[in-house]
Amino acid sequence: MSENLNTINNKAPSALGCEVPQFSAAMTSGAEFQLSAYLGKKVILYFYPKDNTPGCTTESIAFRDIHSQLLAKNAVIFGISRDSLRSHEGFKSKLELQFELISDPDETLCLMFNVMKMKNMYGKQVRGIERSTFIIDEAGKLVKEWRGVKVADHAQAVLDFVSSQT
Repeated sequence: MSENLNTINNKAPSALGCEVPQFSAAMTSGAEFQLSAYLGKKVILYFYPKDNTPGCTTESIAFRDIHSQLLAKNAVIFGISRDSLRSHEGFKSKLELQFELISDPDETLCLMFNVMKMKNMYGKQVRGIERSTFIIDEAGKLVKEWRGVKVADHAQAVLDFVSSQT
């Protein structure tokens, strides 16, 4: 399986149009995410650095607020970070998110989607998640990616893209 996990980040310059390898991961509500379970739907995966931080809270609320519109466009959304399921459950509850959050403490998905970057935080270099969003189409192919996302207006850009695909 590790060979498949590198498929996305080894494509140059991008993996757009490539089939996303099947994967599973623990998510909130005691469920397990399986990409194969969502064939026939658009899957939106947004990677964010950390629960309960200002930018991640703002981004998650923006996705929460357009959730019903995404569902109407045959799209499902999942947030992903390295936080524990316990942290995710609290974050999800606090923000009243209607969608599940995926826990990736070992960075398997972060590495698969090549979102781990060196970042400056308070003048120090730290390794962390680069805020990124990916859309996988109904057939399991990567059709859109945003990297280095700025939170303002991003959820609307995702909705606009999903809407243009129907």
